[in-house]
Amino acid sequence: MSSCMKALVLFVFLTWSGLFCVSERVEVEIRSVTSIAKTDEDFICATLDLWPSTKCDYNQCPWPKVGLLDLDLKNKVLANAIKAFNPMRIRIGGSLEDQTVYKVGLVTKCPHFKNRKNIRRFGFSNGCITMERWDQLNHLFNETGAKVTFSLNALRGRKLEKKNSTLWVGNWNKLNAQEFMKYTIAKGYKIDSYELGNELSGPGVSAKVGAAQYGKDIIVLSNLVKKLYTNSSEQPKILGPGGFYDEDWFNEFLQVSGPGTVHGLTHHIYNLGAGVDADLINKVQDPFFLDQVAQTFKDVSESVKLYGPWTGAWVGESGGAYNSGGKHVSNTFADGFWYLDQLGMTSTFDHKVYCRQALIGGNYGLLNTTTFAPNPDYYGALLWHRLMGTRVLQVSQDASPYLRTYAHCSKHTKTGDITVLLINMSNSTTFIVNIRNDLNLYPSTLDGLPPREEYHLTPEGGNIQSEVVLLNDTPLKLTKSLDIPNLNPAFASPLDPIKVAPDSFVFAVLRSFGAPACSSS
Repeated sequence: MSSCMKALVLFVFLTWSGLFCVSERVEVEIRSVTSIAKTDEDFICATLDLWPSTKCDYNQCPWPKVGLLDLDLKNKVLANAIKAFNPMRIRIGGSLEDQTVYKVGLVTKCPHFKNRKNIRRFGFSNGCITMERWDQLNHLFNETGAKVTFSLNALRGRKLEKKNSTLWVGNWNKLNAQEFMKYTIAKGYKIDSYELGNELSGPGVSAKVGAAQYGKDIIVLSNLVKKLYTNSSEQPKILGPGGFYDEDWFNEFLQVSGPGTVHGLTHHIYNLGAGVDADLINKVQDPFFLDQVAQTFKDVSESVKLYGPWTGAWVGESGGAYNSGGKHVSNTFADGFWYLDQLGMTSTFDHKVYCRQALIGGNYGLLNTTTFAPNPDYYGALLWHRLMGTRVLQVSQDASPYLRTYAHCSKHTKTGDITVLLINMSNSTTFIVNIRNDLNLYPSTLDGLPPREEYHLTPEGGNIQSEVVLLNDTPLKLTKSLDIPNLNPAFASPLDPIKVAPDSFVFAVLRSFGAPACSSS
């Protein structure tokens, strides 16, 4: 073999080996004196949707008896999955809520949602929640300690402006909601918050309501809650509008509703596009694509600052891809790239709560629709909930955009501990990460320094479309008694770098980091 040929072979070998065995050193600096944003204590939230089993998209029907009205509420795995969060926020609602009545008071007929082309919205007729079903749901919520948001029908009492229009006009009719609340109060059921409407803001989704009218109606809801919940300490919060962000609409809504009315400004995000999109698997690992949604989070936060400083931004619903999610991405490890990234991103833009669509159902549920066993994203959400505190820290790093870095004060810390989330979207590069306090207060010797706690999440077999996630190389599976498995950390020397493997997520808890922002109660 000639010397030229040998050189070519060596070049090819090195090129290919480089593609699969690359490592990159990264310095991550944490600005630790002050926090840049703050979330609610229970930032993680999941939805329960009203979709019936006949809800189908793209020749598949991914809601097999897992909608709110059909779900097996006695399923032990379901209860254990909610309980593990202690507490989990749950938002009840969805597309069909604005054609849902509550069988209480003067409402005596209780129809089922039925497929009806060209009737109402989304191809379904009106439906109903009975008080018997509401009792069953609250039994589950009480048993598991869930923190409940109930989203109310905002089209009740309105009418279409004209034929073929999507604009609904007239005042909201509060009577059915009022009877529902009276029943709920009489039963002693705890509601954390009431939300009005689903995706009626701006141009709406198949229906819309004007911003000024919506603002007036949410004042009516607020006054109703104050009247019925006489103990101010037990009054549920008011949320709205539960739709896609439209700057002019949201700003007018906040101005009309006025100070102190809306406690959570809820908006929806489905930035991956349609669930049928064949390019979803690439989108979820494309940092440049995922960055595009940051502008929406920034704009919502800006609307709050300018027109509603008394409220806080919430992602009221987000499933990644709309129309029940992407079959080959959702429910797999790959889903975690966009999901954990959005948790990190929204928290930096001062969002208080993030509600995942859905706890169970569609192709985007945190739980499997057949076995109820947790999908990979469930464990990412649970680790976030247990490790990431409310105070958000500013992070800077000099690495590839395929490494995403987020940092919070650790949960319940008073001693300067921080938790860092590292997301490696590269399928070929291992990042060797050093975490540095910008004050240079982090000790340089091991004397008395507690070990670092690390939680490495990787897909089984290295396949990002796997439905099994490994924690520190151990598959996460339900115990024999159907409990959520323990999420135990690996321990590392606090002075060693963190190795973030390709296609992986790492939560790292750095004890005694010395962040002043994390040292107060």
